[in-house]
Amino acid sequence: MITGETNQETRRSVVTREEWVEARRALLAREKAFTRERDALSAARRELPMVKVEKSYLFEEPNGKRSLAELFEGKRQLIVYHFMFDPSWDEGCKSCSFVADNFEGSLVHLSARDTSFAAISRAPFAKLEGFKKRMGWKFRWLSSSGTDFNYDYHVSFRPEDVAARAVEYNYEKKPFSGSEAPGLSVFLREGNDIFHTYSTYARGLDLLINTYNYLDLTPLGRQEQGLPYGMAWVRHHDKYDAP
Repeated sequence: MITGETNQETRRSVVTREEWVEARRALLAREKAFTRERDALSAARRELPMVKVEKSYLFEEPNGKRSLAELFEGKRQLIVYHFMFDPSWDEGCKSCSFVADNFEGSLVHLSARDTSFAAISRAPFAKLEGFKKRMGWKFRWLSSSGTDFNYDYHVSFRPEDVAARAVEYNYEKKPFSGSEAPGLSVFLREGNDIFHTYSTYARGLDLLINTYNYLDLTPLGRQEQGLPYGMAWVRHHDKYDAP
């Protein structure tokens, strides 16, 4: 049975209110320093050089094929979430689904900041549409089937690279056992030109997961100690047992 129960102990000190406020102020100083460093890091991210996208890609959605330029929908910026969905799978990755559960509330706000959003996967569009309906999602999700898009942005891996233990992921070549990995890429449109400005992978996606951000505020945290891997507890949201 999948439940929300945990045996994790907090081992926290019990103190007076005055002692707690003193400890909280000390932590607040660290939090403020972290916020300033995060702001500086975000500024550095915006100053990264960019690469012109020279290759043409066509993605499938209900109304036919769409180019990368069309995904901007008139906006200057495009965020693409690389959703793990191998063509042979019957359902999308549970961890990517965990991330995707956080998308929809942001879309109208992204649009107000001249930014479009789409998820892209290698599975055929019919599989994406069926799984999307099952999950109750409304965000734009397209198939890159038949294109090099996933390979070019290093979120899908060819069998020969997996066999050679030379998969390029998160900016290094490494052994990798699967055909898919998660990521996010950002593109900028300047006139008729499109530029790739940023991609992040692995733990770089943590910021997208509000559930983690909430849990990180709690005494028990993410409760992932002792699991085979961090998200081993995660399920598709229709597979948790009722409380």
